Amino acid sequence: MNENVAETPIDQHKLLEKFDVESRFRRFDKGSIPGWIVFFMCVGLSLFHLYTAWTGPLTTLMHRAVHTSVVMSLVFILYPGNKKSRKDSPSILDWIMSALSIAIGLYIVFNYKSLVMRAGMPNDTDIIFALLTVALVIEAGRRITGKEIAILALIFLAYAYLGPKLPDVIAHRGYSVRDIAEYMYLTTEGVFGIAIGVSSTYIFLFVLFGSFLSKSGMGAFFNDLAMAIAGGGKGGPAKVAVVSSGLLGSINGSAVANVVTTGAFTIPLMKKIGYKAEFAGAVEAAASCGGQILPPVMGATAFIMAEYLGMPYIEIAAAAVIPALLYYLGVIVVIHLRASKNGLQGLPKDQLPKVGEVLKSRGHLLLPLAGLLFLLIKGFTPIYAAFYAIIMTIAVSSLRKETRMSIKDIIDALEEGARTALGVAMACATVGLIIGVATLTGFGLKLAGAILFIGKGNLFATLVLTMIACIVLGMGLPSIPAYIITATMAAPALAKMGIPLLVSHMFVFYFGMLANLTPPVALAAFAGAGISGGNATKTGYQAVKIALAGFIVPYIFAYSPTLLLIDASFVEIAIATATAIIGVLLLGVFSEGYLIRTA
Repeated sequence: MNENVAETPIDQHKLLEKFDVESRFRRFDKGSIPGWIVFFMCVGLSLFHLYTAWTGPLTTLMHRAVHTSVVMSLVFILYPGNKKSRKDSPSILDWIMSALSIAIGLYIVFNYKSLVMRAGMPNDTDIIFALLTVALVIEAGRRITGKEIAILALIFLAYAYLGPKLPDVIAHRGYSVRDIAEYMYLTTEGVFGIAIGVSSTYIFLFVLFGSFLSKSGMGAFFNDLAMAIAGGGKGGPAKVAVVSSGLLGSINGSAVANVVTTGAFTIPLMKKIGYKAEFAGAVEAAASCGGQILPPVMGATAFIMAEYLGMPYIEIAAAAVIPALLYYLGVIVVIHLRASKNGLQGLPKDQLPKVGEVLKSRGHLLLPLAGLLFLLIKGFTPIYAAFYAIIMTIAVSSLRKETRMSIKDIIDALEEGARTALGVAMACATVGLIIGVATLTGFGLKLAGAILFIGKGNLFATLVLTMIACIVLGMGLPSIPAYIITATMAAPALAKMGIPLLVSHMFVFYFGMLANLTPPVALAAFAGAGISGGNATKTGYQAVKIALAGFIVPYIFAYSPTLLLIDASFVEIAIATATAIIGVLLLGVFSEGYLIRTA
């Protein structure tokens, strides 16, 4: 590959559209009717969630239905049905599906009491709306998250219907179309299950919080701070990529989007000091993926995990700290050793900002994050904490003229926050169909039984099989739906082996996330290759090598839950952490074949 490829200007929109389905949306003129409709719907959706965060959500089913119907309506307006669809305006069919999406929510809102009264005995109108909902959710999910999750949902729905005709090992009594439709629409187990429940409360507000942080200049602050801290060391730009991508990745929740936004800056710098194209793209991919496991936000997955496990969010975040730092230590070690082996120096000091100056000009932007953590540690709900963190962001940004948010910035943040949340929300709604079928038919328990049978009661074999299942299930999926699916399908196998629930869920979460790096479907690595100009598959394998600690750390805490702060004293935690650090350091040496000299 020509090393000058990355020197040409990178069209971030085109690159995102190539590797990130969520970025393939229509871009309307501001004065157009579709543009105004989208604007008012997005701002209205954000204000609705802020209002319910302040006053309390609506009745569970109503709140989730309103959230889902507005999100679906926006998806049909913004996202073309296929490559041949018009990119400048929605088709008549798009407008019809958008209107039907709103009707789905209104039907539940205006008929809520009647639906409750006839629970278990739906009438024909209920079933028509239920079937319509299932069809629209699958189509909206396909448009914004890709065909993989839609196909998986269809397979599971077919499985629910064809139960008695399947092989004995996966057979079940079977359910009629009417029964399946009712379960998916009129209960809180299908489309409106836990996943969309978390999306309509915690996730939306934290995505909105991230949008406000971005408008206040937090992204530029993280980049400047990373440059000031790590830019001058050996392989400096690569270490900058790790720091900035980890911090941003924890908040924005999309590994691919993070690779493109921060990689457009860091990857050319890495190539400039001598890193090869594949390695540079792989560093950014590994660093961006790691943001999904990094507290405090963990790409919003921590909130779903807290809901599934019935644990306070702050306990999940605290448990994730040591493994996440071990992951990033492993990445930094490989980068440092590669730089030492190849004699790659950092950037000249006169090209780097100073830490003091960066903190002086934008350090106040850390206050909303500090406030958020304070509220969570004090035991306030994530909804309450996120609401006040948004208010704090607006207030704190006003402390300096260069970060002060105008009315336009605030309105833009409300619109962009809603747009950003669409992909996560539709992924959660579509996954709700999959989880609904798994719950209805007991498929999750069957898969767990199969894993245990093949593993023959051996813990290590069961862990390996679970890892493989998670990587396969997570291919091509964003981190949140990947976690939900793997937590439902694979985690029960580990729980049956006596592994604590938190450990089981954290194990499957890691490998669902790492599916973004593992060829043949390594979306984050492919996006990195798109910027670096390197070979996509080689970049994927390099990313796996750089992130090798991420493949080992879950096994460590599976055998030693002490790393997750489970039933352990400070001394036990310190010893376990110290030995794990030594192991990660030696793993990096093994990976690079270099310490003081080449092996």
